[in-house]
Amino acid sequence: MAYDKREQFSDTEKKAATFAKALSHPARISILKKLAGENKCFCGDIVEVLPLAQSTVSQHLKELKEAGIVQGEIEGPKTCYCINWDNLEEEFNALLEIYEQLKAGKQAVSCC
Repeated sequence: MAYDKREQFSDTEKKAATFAKALSHPARISILKKLAGENKCFCGDIVEVLPLAQSTVSQHLKELKEAGIVQGEIEGPKTCYCINWDNLEEEFNALLEIYEQLKAGKQAVSCC
């Protein structure tokens, strides 16, 4: 019987990897910057400021939403998006914790 090898990693490692993957495209960073400046934002508003098709922006929003960084509410025929600040902070802290662990290891080992 097969098992998920991801179970061998800590929750912090999995959380940091999910967060890093969600931020792994420059369009997603741009989307977050747009959302940070707005109380709420529709997909069409984001399309207006990015050089991407509406379907591409929607796919990036889906990735951010699945990672819990963005949340969306249906308002009539449109979906309104905003940053989930609590989750963003939690995800960032998980990545920061990994960074601190790596940094602590750096002091113990010298490199070429």
